[in-house]
Amino acid sequence: MEGVVSSRARPWQGRRVLVTGHTGFKGSWLSIWLDALGASVTGLSLPPTEPSLYGKSGLDRLVESQFGDIGDYQLTRRSVAAAAPELVFHLAAQPLVGPSYQDPIGTYRTNVMGTVHLLEACRAVNSVRAVLVITSDKCYENREWVWPYREADPMGGHDPYSSSKACAELAVTSWRRSFFSAGQRLLLGSARSGNVIGGGDYGQDRLIPDCIRAIDAGSAVALRNPAAIRPWQHVLDALGGYLMLAERLLSGDDMACDAWNFGPNAYDMRPVSEVVAAFAKSWEGGLDWRADPDPHPHEAGLLMLDSSKARQQLRWRPRLGFRDAVDWTTAWYARQRAGEAALALCHEQIGLYESRAEGAT
Repeated sequence: MEGVVSSRARPWQGRRVLVTGHTGFKGSWLSIWLDALGASVTGLSLPPTEPSLYGKSGLDRLVESQFGDIGDYQLTRRSVAAAAPELVFHLAAQPLVGPSYQDPIGTYRTNVMGTVHLLEACRAVNSVRAVLVITSDKCYENREWVWPYREADPMGGHDPYSSSKACAELAVTSWRRSFFSAGQRLLLGSARSGNVIGGGDYGQDRLIPDCIRAIDAGSAVALRNPAAIRPWQHVLDALGGYLMLAERLLSGDDMACDAWNFGPNAYDMRPVSEVVAAFAKSWEGGLDWRADPDPHPHEAGLLMLDSSKARQQLRWRPRLGFRDAVDWTTAWYARQRAGEAALALCHEQIGLYESRAEGAT
């Protein structure tokens, strides 16, 4: 069963876990999955936006929620102490390139100092055994070349968001070397995934939610950069990697104390326009796109990830290809809009994902 995340195969039962950013898209999916695995989950986040997967799934009934800003160190420290977790998943962030141009100070405050606050708070709470910081594929110094980035490549970032994630990774490396090294009480890892898609994403300035809003409005979806190539993957593939890495950290495996890429297969790195076309085909209701003629701040045109390290050392690999990722996403939205419960849809897809992973082992 090595390499499989499932309620039968993994020792999550009764684990005390803190998820920062649990009201966000990935944080909500992760909290739902952890709860299904038997963990006792506490979340620390800003209040949810509306609509949100957090609200639609009734996640407040499954986890203990603490609302606050990780930019406030004293609040963060009190929240970690109150949760008394064994493991912390740090996902709280300002997650978008566009808003980082509008509020660079707030972006750095959340993404860099928020990460530092979380790490310091964990150092001060004796229950914490492991921390996994989630950053971004955009943390690399992107040279717009055809080779996918590996974990040892230089950090960088043109825009404030990407740069803030690079800075967060540098902080993680410093704290790992200084305070979380082999033989210490705490083990620290970081994870970088691609552009995740999946049901329950209602964020602004994100591709699939923009498609849904365009369908509702009966209009074409406006694309800032239709030819931009990104590493697209289903949210469960990214979260499956996080869970596997977290298990290694909890087990005391010093090898896991490092940075890790969790990206799709090379042939699933597609241009934005192809994602929209695939979504429209899967939706079966028709959706057109148009290039947005308005000027926009710089965004990378080509970004790819090399996940060889996770494949070889963790025996992780993506279970959902591009077509499946789009189809699962479309099905989630269509069925939820038809009246099915969001939480039940999440549980169903998590179960299907676990079955697929087990069957491939």
